[in-house]
Amino acid sequence: MRCPKCGEQEDKVIDSRASKEGATIRRRRECLACDHRYTTYEEIEHEELTVVKRDGRREPFSREKLVQSVKRACQKRPVSEQDIADAVECIVDEIAGHYEREVPGKDIGEQVMRALRGLDPVAYVRFASIYRNFEEVNDFVSEVNRLVTQPLPDKRQLALELPNDIAVSEKDRS
Repeated sequence: MRCPKCGEQEDKVIDSRASKEGATIRRRRECLACDHRYTTYEEIEHEELTVVKRDGRREPFSREKLVQSVKRACQKRPVSEQDIADAVECIVDEIAGHYEREVPGKDIGEQVMRALRGLDPVAYVRFASIYRNFEEVNDFVSEVNRLVTQPLPDKRQLALELPNDIAVSEKDRS
């Protein structure tokens, strides 16, 4: 690990602790050359997932793309960066836990919608309008009506579950 201040590679770990419910290890380090202290994070690297798009195309799963789409939906809304990061972490964990190699883009979109619904209803409708390709005002109205009539998930519980109608084939599990 290079020191961000002087670039030296020799350091010592002065503190390690688990964070994000044990999914990440936070380490405080001290550079042996300049005594600068900095923090690094170590996390599990999931096997590379491939997203199967609606039209059959395949592309590598991108956490950054997921973060950007959630941020875009939450733009100018009272949703903190930490809430967004937590939601994305839950989405990635659920997807990685249910799929080994390939994940339908539809399932990712449904997970994002479920997370946004718990974070902010306006962000949810924004994302749904793009994801479900709304073309008329009636599409917005019916989605808002659905939002109002269905109970909201508990904000504190961001542990997301895949909908019951999503079947995971044996091919995806292996």
